Amino acid sequence: MTFRELEIAEPILKAICEKGYEKPTPIQEKGIPVALRGGDMLGIAQTGTGKTATFAIPILQHLLVERSTESRSEARGSKGRFVKKRAVKALILTPTRELAIQIGESITDYGKHTGIKQAIIFGGVKQGVQTDQLQAGVDILVATPGRLLDLIRQGYVDLSSITHFVLDEADRMLDMGFIADIRRLLPILPTKRQTLFFSATMPKDIVNLSRSILSTPTRVEVTPVSSAVDTVEQGVYFVEKPEKKKLLVSLLKQEKKSVLVFSRTKHGADNISRLLKKSGIKSEAIHGDKSQGQRQRALSNFKAGAIRVMVATDIAARGIDIQELEIVINYDLPDVAETYVHRIGRTGRAGHFGTAVTFCSEEEQSKIREIQVLTGKKINQLSFQA
Repeated sequence: MTFRELEIAEPILKAICEKGYEKPTPIQEKGIPVALRGGDMLGIAQTGTGKTATFAIPILQHLLVERSTESRSEARGSKGRFVKKRAVKALILTPTRELAIQIGESITDYGKHTGIKQAIIFGGVKQGVQTDQLQAGVDILVATPGRLLDLIRQGYVDLSSITHFVLDEADRMLDMGFIADIRRLLPILPTKRQTLFFSATMPKDIVNLSRSILSTPTRVEVTPVSSAVDTVEQGVYFVEKPEKKKLLVSLLKQEKKSVLVFSRTKHGADNISRLLKKSGIKSEAIHGDKSQGQRQRALSNFKAGAIRVMVATDIAARGIDIQELEIVINYDLPDVAETYVHRIGRTGRAGHFGTAVTFCSEEEQSKIREIQVLTGKKINQLSFQA
């Protein structure tokens, strides 16, 4: 299954491809078609499974279709008519400032060719910039509950035009004491709307809340990450980007076994491979821009021991099956925590123990936290002398 097969509109599909994504994660594959059909959905998935795209992509698509319909009807109207301010059509409610920012970044990425506008509002900062954005008019509003209620009271937010409502991380909302705020918001929302409700767990209070919010929802559930990580010893070096090259060369010169190195981008994979060759370490890069023949030759050379290091992107590595691979290095972290589990699952197979080493810069540290939440395991910190 590819994103193209999910019947996603071309402007959004173009942005997905530019991010380097070809195949949806399990929650995306199950959830996007449900959300595109317009019905309510109950999504049970952990952080790091790619669920943000599961609601962001369908909402962008619905608003894109609505906008093109409105544009056609306006074109038939008079030329000198007053252009009304954009009304908020989609509300995404999330428990923390960090999550709100992450969701906002995803919507910006996927919606960059759509012309759809969004604002992110959260507490703990002055509201001026946020209210300026709201007054200019936005299509999508990403918000934390406290700041949203505050700006509604001040008259900056009008939810009467909402057609799509997302409640994200409902169980965390419960833990943080936001359920009362959510119950205050619900009567303000139009009853005729699509609601997408996400939670990693379903305690009794969350079950009751979902029943009060959702109308004949489709339940979409992805099973928690398996215990594949149990056979892999995980370690992380907290190291800034300029130091990653030096650390990689140093580790590979100490370690004589075959190593699979993951890069987030094709350009990055080529750069790493060039660096290793200059340092006298035999390596090849495989990614989507390489031909099938080139990839197959590199894989054969790697399996035969003719090259010791293979540098791969996540997409290129999906078809690789290497028995008894002992070491995986994450040169940089993937956007989705679940992808990390797939990466390290390349080692420690068939009862063998493996090692996964990750290089993490300061800006990637939130991803390490997501991985630890997803796997339920702490990653050991390793030390490096620069």
